[in-house]
Amino acid sequence: MSATRAAKARIGRAGRALLADIGLARVTSLVVGFLLVLGVMSTSSVTTTGLPGPLSAVSVEKDAEAEVPTSTDPIERWSRLRLAEMSTDDKVRSLLIGHVSGVNPEGMRFAVTPVASGGAGWGGIILMRDNVTPDPAQVAALTASVIAEPELPPIVAIDQEGGDVVRLSFDPYPGADELRNQPVGATAEAFAGRGQLLASVGVNVNFGIVADVTSDRRSYIHSRTLGDSGAESAERVVAAVTSEQAHVASTLKHFPGHGRSADDSHFEIPEAPVGADEWRASDAAPFSAGIEAGVRFVMFGHLLFPAIDDVPASLSVAWHDVLRRDLGFRGITVTDDLLMLQASGDTRWSDPYSNAVAALAAGNDALLYVFPADPATVGIDLGVLVSTLTQAVESGIVSPAQLDASALRMLTFRRELAPGAERWRATCDFGCSFPREPRGTVPEGIAIAEIALTP
Repeated sequence: MSATRAAKARIGRAGRALLADIGLARVTSLVVGFLLVLGVMSTSSVTTTGLPGPLSAVSVEKDAEAEVPTSTDPIERWSRLRLAEMSTDDKVRSLLIGHVSGVNPEGMRFAVTPVASGGAGWGGIILMRDNVTPDPAQVAALTASVIAEPELPPIVAIDQEGGDVVRLSFDPYPGADELRNQPVGATAEAFAGRGQLLASVGVNVNFGIVADVTSDRRSYIHSRTLGDSGAESAERVVAAVTSEQAHVASTLKHFPGHGRSADDSHFEIPEAPVGADEWRASDAAPFSAGIEAGVRFVMFGHLLFPAIDDVPASLSVAWHDVLRRDLGFRGITVTDDLLMLQASGDTRWSDPYSNAVAALAAGNDALLYVFPADPATVGIDLGVLVSTLTQAVESGIVSPAQLDASALRMLTFRRELAPGAERWRATCDFGCSFPREPRGTVPEGIAIAEIALTP
């Protein structure tokens, strides 16, 4: 037998072995995939310029629950697939950001572990002073221990403004009380350093940029604001957002503005006697500027503007419409601590379960609770809280589509935190697995072909 014929025989035996090993259908799928790739490469009609942009701008259709996850963005697609697997109870739980008292990694880990794995299924936790020590290594170890599901890390949030409001004592950077009197560059420098510090200890969201405006030195919030006027505050807000978000996600607070009242929203419901036009001319400026700068979170305050709505902004559909439609915010909205409503002493907001339903129905994506060691001391049973919110969705008080939209925003942000998330590929639509490819993923060629076929 000649060398040429022997080589052909070996190739034939190898081909038959391959067919026997992985099956004719799978080989056919592979061939089809690569042919489609060649077709994609030979035409100018398929480009990558139309792929989704920043994840803070993920669009959510009203029928998100039934939407087929066809996005080619790996983070958004993973999030939509995860959403499709979640029950209403799971989705509700994923919107909770809560406090677990003390240096308690087991309790925190339980809080964010999915229910299917024996946990409470919260979307995240907030660190308070009782959770941390002056040792950065302790904080880093604590936050690392909280990650129960590497594919979907929890939100680890903190109020670290600097100045009057700090949780980490080892933050050396100035707060608004100093920065408001310094050049704008000082704000950029301070928040760049603060963001880097927070990231180094495992925090991923800072509720730390006060966008409120007031020139009234008697005001509770004055020393925490970045300027006496909307314009002064706005330029420092932009500096803070752009600098800090190189490291962690920033949050503007307390929308729509705490500066119109000298009262403290921790103990009462401050009222702002201004109408929409006056608000837009001043108080809106820092929030609008921060949104233009790409801020990821906006926190709603428990602030009452009677000319706009007769309920606090945190519970107001009207104020959520202003933020979304008028200011164009597409990121995550979060309430201020909902327990503050009860602490106000106003009997209209004395029921924590009604407050939670109203906050969700208003359009908040995340509900924040700074729970004490025993939530029962403030009249809350966590199981009842979740079941009440779930029933509100199932009864139509809260739209299922709205719940899906909020859950998807939270999932997408959290998925961004997972190492390698941008390289994930969807489960093979051809029902196949290939050599050197992890089972259940799409090989490079097929993945490109799938993009070409996506409507």
